[in-house]
Amino acid sequence: MIPSTFDYVRVNSVDAAVAALRAGGEDAKVITGGQSLLPLLRMRLAAPSILVDCSDIDEMQGVTDNGDSVTIGAATTHWAVMHNDLVKAHVPLLAKATATVADPQIRHRGTFGGALAHGDSAGDLPSVVLALDASMVIAGPDGRRTVSAKDFFVDYFTTAVGADEVLVSITIPKLGAGWGTHYEKFNRTAQGWAIVGVAAAVKVEGGKIVDARIGLTNCAPVPVRASSVEAALTGTSASAAEIDAACASAAAGTHATTDLGADKEYREHLMRVLTSRAVAVAAGV
Repeated sequence: MIPSTFDYVRVNSVDAAVAALRAGGEDAKVITGGQSLLPLLRMRLAAPSILVDCSDIDEMQGVTDNGDSVTIGAATTHWAVMHNDLVKAHVPLLAKATATVADPQIRHRGTFGGALAHGDSAGDLPSVVLALDASMVIAGPDGRRTVSAKDFFVDYFTTAVGADEVLVSITIPKLGAGWGTHYEKFNRTAQGWAIVGVAAAVKVEGGKIVDARIGLTNCAPVPVRASSVEAALTGTSASAAEIDAACASAAAGTHATTDLGADKEYREHLMRVLTSRAVAVAAGV
């Protein structure tokens, strides 16, 4: 199909982007890589009045070391994220998960911030930033504000970014020594969305799991933390048997639904199996 008519402007600053969005009204849209938006335009599931291209904004590019955290510009491509030395050294879970996103063509054009702002619960990266307690900087007409990952995802394809706002950057705390991470994903085809995905970060000391953070992909309208598993894992030995037992509650509170990808019972089964696998790898079992 052919998209409906829209205006287009390319900006080189966050302030200019906010101004263009405000002038465009409720139907204005930000575009950077466009790998999620362009298919919607072609199917006429989105009909923006104007596209505001933020791919030339320097502030929204690259990775910065803050000492105890790293900040990633929202317009940084998936390829740049997964190959960045700071990310690989200090946020390896993000590098691992990003390597599973779609295919090489998408990873070269699609952006980290775009994947988050799109708000698709089947996307791989929302559960990762949730598990890592990331925070997002959002710019709008009233200035900038910081929103935690747990408050960023509101509903299906809905985030805390307003119609006249721009996601500028994402800051992720470094985990430090003792932490292991892994992203486990089940999908039907290599380029397909996850039927279920699990982002796991586990800290092991003296053979025991002392902390765990588990984010679930495509298990609810928004990415969710498997809080019951996190609690069950804390204080247990890093053994296959105890990990399996703790992960039996992975589906608790997720309210999984049946869709074209899987029915509710199968999705809940995958949550338990994939969470156990992800935690075991992260814990070095």
